[in-house]
Amino acid sequence: MAVFEGNFHQDPASLRFGIVIGRFNDLVTGKLLAGCQDCLKRHGVDINPHGTQVDYFWVPGSFEIAMVARQAALSRRYDAVICLGAVIRGQTPHFDFVAGEAAKGIAAASFQTGVPVVFGVVTTDTMQQALERAGIKSNLGWSYAMNALEMANLMKQMRHELTIPPYSYVEEANPALPAPTGEDLLPGQKTGEVNQA
Repeated sequence: MAVFEGNFHQDPASLRFGIVIGRFNDLVTGKLLAGCQDCLKRHGVDINPHGTQVDYFWVPGSFEIAMVARQAALSRRYDAVICLGAVIRGQTPHFDFVAGEAAKGIAAASFQTGVPVVFGVVTTDTMQQALERAGIKSNLGWSYAMNALEMANLMKQMRHELTIPPYSYVEEANPALPAPTGEDLLPGQKTGEVNQA
C-alpha cells in the first residue's frame, strides 16, 4: 500500500490557480487576497495576473463565488481554485443564508468537478473579528493558499498513481457540463452514466 500526501515545494511552477474574490467587504477580502498572494509567491508561484499561473475572478459578493468557482474548475485550466470572501453577521438572518449557501456551493463545485476548491470565506460576528483573521492577528489568506498548494499536489499524485480521471461527475440536466469521453470515465462506468459516489 502507499501513502499519499501533498507538499508545498514540488514543482510549483507547473501549477495553475484560479482565485475568486468577493468584492463585498473588500476591506477584508483585499487583505485575504494579499496574504494568499504572499504565500503563493514565497512558494515559487508567479502571481502576476498577466502571467501564466494565476487568474483572478472578481464577483459582487460571497454568494456569487460558488458559481464562478465551479465554472473555473470545469474549465480544467486550474490545479486548484481558491475562494476568498467575507460574510459578517448583521441584525437580520441574511448572514445565515449567504454563509450557508456559499459553503454548500463551494463544496459542491469541488465534488462535482474533482478540482480542489478551497473555502476561504471568513464568517464572523463583527468586522473586528474579520479584520483579525485578515491580517491584524494572522492572515487566513496565507492558510488558504497553503491548502490550495497541498491539495493541488495531492491530486496530481493521486491522478498519476491511481489513474483518476480529470473529473467523474456528469450532470445530465446541465448542458454546460461537458459529457465525459472514454478517457474521463471511471473503471466500469459507461458514457452518459452519472457517478454519484
